[in-house]
Amino acid sequence: MMGTNAAKIGDHMPVMRLEDINQTQKERLSHIDFKVCFLGTIGRNDIVSRFGIKEAAATRDITLYKELAPKNLEYDTKAKIYTRSNGFEPLFDYSSSQALAALAYGFGDDFVGTHKGFIACEMPAQLNRPSLSTLSVLTRAIHQEKAVKIAYRSLSSGRTTREIVPFVLVDNGLRWHVRGYDRRQSRFSDFVITRIFDPTITDSMIKEHETRESDIQWNRIVELEIVPHPSLKHPKTIEADYDMQNGVLNVNVRAAVAGYVLRRWNVDCSEDHSLKGPEYHLWLKNRQALYGVENLVIAPGYRSPDQQRLEAEME
Repeated sequence: MMGTNAAKIGDHMPVMRLEDINQTQKERLSHIDFKVCFLGTIGRNDIVSRFGIKEAAATRDITLYKELAPKNLEYDTKAKIYTRSNGFEPLFDYSSSQALAALAYGFGDDFVGTHKGFIACEMPAQLNRPSLSTLSVLTRAIHQEKAVKIAYRSLSSGRTTREIVPFVLVDNGLRWHVRGYDRRQSRFSDFVITRIFDPTITDSMIKEHETRESDIQWNRIVELEIVPHPSLKHPKTIEADYDMQNGVLNVNVRAAVAGYVLRRWNVDCSEDHSLKGPEYHLWLKNRQALYGVENLVIAPGYRSPDQQRLEAEME
């Protein structure tokens, strides 16, 4: 997101605003802003090599950036580069996920050339890699609101043929799913993309009950209250980890992905915070909020009211 206020140079009249600049130049200005913000320096050659433009054009970009953000840069005459000033304020807004992804993989959304991370970053190994040809069929179907005929392998049914109406991709932290309506089962489900084979877009009509708007689990928002696990000796450490307010992390998630979130962060969902182990730093304080959520079989320690009653009867 870009600032909307016109930048000023000293006490002069307002100069050109970001919204008045064409998109191509905005991308170059964003590159300058990001590198200065997170790496502390920028030079003409950075812009020339990144965008394939002439040095004169790179100089104009830096000049324009200085006009828009006059307090952000200082020129190092020895190194002949611009450095971050003490009064630096980002010209563009960045989320932490955007910044970390750019630092690890490179800045920008184009795929020309080889992109490298800006600093050394070690990421978890990706064991689950969806086929790009399969992915492209699914994303086209989502974008064009089409149904897809697929072969699908599941742990319960083996290989079957299905027709699904996909509407969203879901990253559960371990692997990618596509969520949509399963015409074979007459319900909304998640499908692991690496288990999908031979996808083909069909021209069959999409009915109202097959659309995103009819997926109750997707449209329901669950409010979770997550706190440091009561077994921890120093809970303030976890409060700092997650920027908790008054010892609580309030998270709103879709019911359809609540189980994934709780499993990914090893949130103890047992009623009496009874799970033991160094991986359990968090406990779900308001487990009653999970009533009616369907994918809780993977939530650590969760037992439904029916399971609790059954277990009590067996004791």
